[in-house]
Amino acid sequence: MEAHVSWHRCWPQDIDIYLEMNNGRILTIMDLGRTGLGIRTGLVAALRRNRWGLTMAGASVRYRKRIRPFTRFRMVSKCIGWDDKFIYLDQSIWIGQDCAVQILYRSAATDRNGIVKPERLLAEMGMRDPQPSLPDWVQGWIDADRVRPWPPVDHSPQP
Repeated sequence: MEAHVSWHRCWPQDIDIYLEMNNGRILTIMDLGRTGLGIRTGLVAALRRNRWGLTMAGASVRYRKRIRPFTRFRMVSKCIGWDDKFIYLDQSIWIGQDCAVQILYRSAATDRNGIVKPERLLAEMGMRDPQPSLPDWVQGWIDADRVRPWPPVDHSPQP
């Protein structure tokens, strides 16, 4: 799948008390890149046609460079593969040649019975691409998340 590239700007309503784009706002703006990617690939049409939902099942974020007010930046959104349950997306924000933020997302289409297998979703999108092998760094994240405890430990003070 081809990457979707979009251009954005950090506006005053995007900044926090440190005069940089708020980390939560970055996650919200990343939705715009995934929406564009979803429209271009036929994902949005397949979801609507089948009355399926889309969920984010996990994310790993790296913030590396501040995004200051009025800075213009490029967002790159790409599907990098899937396994038997999830689709993995890589999104990054670039200021010139410098990567400011990179996020790995785990996503799934859902119906009233739960998760829709990626093969079925891709077929509905008209894609017949063979399942690519996931990069080692993505597989490492999947493996690490598999051993992470759930539910998490409740660290709040007990009465």
